[in-house]
Amino acid sequence: MAEFKREHWGSKIGFILAAAGSAIGLGNIWKFPYIAGENGGAAFIFVYLICIALIGLPVLMGEILLGRTSQKNPVGAFRALTKSKFWPLVGFLGVIAGFTILSFYSVVAGWATGYITEAVMNNFSLYNETASSGEHFNSLVSNPYWIIGYDLLFMAVSMLIVYAGINKGIERGSKILMPMLFVLLLISMMRGLTLDGAQEGIDFLLKPDWSRITGNSVLIALGHAFFTLSLGMGAMMTYGSYMSEKDNIPNAALQIVFLDTLIAMMAGVAIFTSVFATGLDPAGGPGLIFQTLPVVFSKMPGGYIFAIFFFLLLTIAALTSAISLLEVVVSYFVDEKGYARHKAVLIFGGLAFAVSVPSALSFNYMADIKIAGLTFFDLMDFLASNIFLPLGGLLMSIFIAWRWGLNNAVSAIKKGAESLFNKHPYLINLWIFFLKYLSPILIFLVLLHSAGLLKK
Repeated sequence: MAEFKREHWGSKIGFILAAAGSAIGLGNIWKFPYIAGENGGAAFIFVYLICIALIGLPVLMGEILLGRTSQKNPVGAFRALTKSKFWPLVGFLGVIAGFTILSFYSVVAGWATGYITEAVMNNFSLYNETASSGEHFNSLVSNPYWIIGYDLLFMAVSMLIVYAGINKGIERGSKILMPMLFVLLLISMMRGLTLDGAQEGIDFLLKPDWSRITGNSVLIALGHAFFTLSLGMGAMMTYGSYMSEKDNIPNAALQIVFLDTLIAMMAGVAIFTSVFATGLDPAGGPGLIFQTLPVVFSKMPGGYIFAIFFFLLLTIAALTSAISLLEVVVSYFVDEKGYARHKAVLIFGGLAFAVSVPSALSFNYMADIKIAGLTFFDLMDFLASNIFLPLGGLLMSIFIAWRWGLNNAVSAIKKGAESLFNKHPYLINLWIFFLKYLSPILIFLVLLHSAGLLKK
């Protein structure tokens, strides 16, 4: 196998923006606002922040650490740190998870991309209620040429960025896309806050309703805290492998968590102020983005411009996550199989698109074809989100704390963060406690809940 010089991030901010971009995706702008609204608003957010501290931050630090220490992809990382043949399979599970998620994620991202065109063409002005907007959405996704065409366009852009490499592709792209996302979201949020009736939206999202907090709400918060940071799919491990030992992992992880949570909160404010100001139902659930918001924009002064802004930022958020998913697969074949980056991107980006076609057709020609009662799209979503990710995260936590060994982990994580741990030595003990005991238990509950084995 030919030797190659491994790329590294050109700057600390490059890594932060790329990793935050991986974490910030459709879930922040689409999922977080409605699950917060359905589960007690500010009360749910409070629980969610605790879950981020108990699961998200410790496991994120651990996953980045494995990548930086090994300078390898998820499979190579476990292979470099243990002689066992089992643990590299855990890394391979992350590669499979990343590929599987990309195959259906690109379909939904294609919807967002297509809705930019819908907004530019001013098609939203035709709809004054969610029923007609919903019919329009259904007519679009039932058209195989529309859904596959935008899926292909989105995948092509993702492949182009990863094809260019770490510095010229992912890092440079993240430095452009992440500030764009933030500015567009800030504009959308400020517009929402200036609408009459916006205060109701703020109250809905931020006013605590503790009566809505149940055991199920806590499990939902735990699950979202885990999934929103791209944990268990190898993305953070892969991005961590392009870091140097001089980089401060705890500081970087904290910044990633902060940006991820900030974007989710900003999206919630932007969406619910607009929904309440136009008198629509905030309980739109998953249909809030593609069925409710077009009606919001049609009723909002200046809605034409803000519709374009919103679906552009939604596409950018999806793009920053998609490139990290593709990079997981590409890095595996570059590191372990000796593929040239360009060849790996073209082959496996193309293969991911091919696998995405049945997911896209699940909304039209293949809608009646079910596997275990699920369409192909739903099956891919269930396997990746409910099984692969929590299982991978659980095993990774166990590996760091119980197999690799906490002495090795502590020694490795101190590199680049000596001043932090010298000043606050208790932080190491907290990280050890969370990673060794609390995080695995909570991730196991997430796995049971996600797999449908643990109900309210």
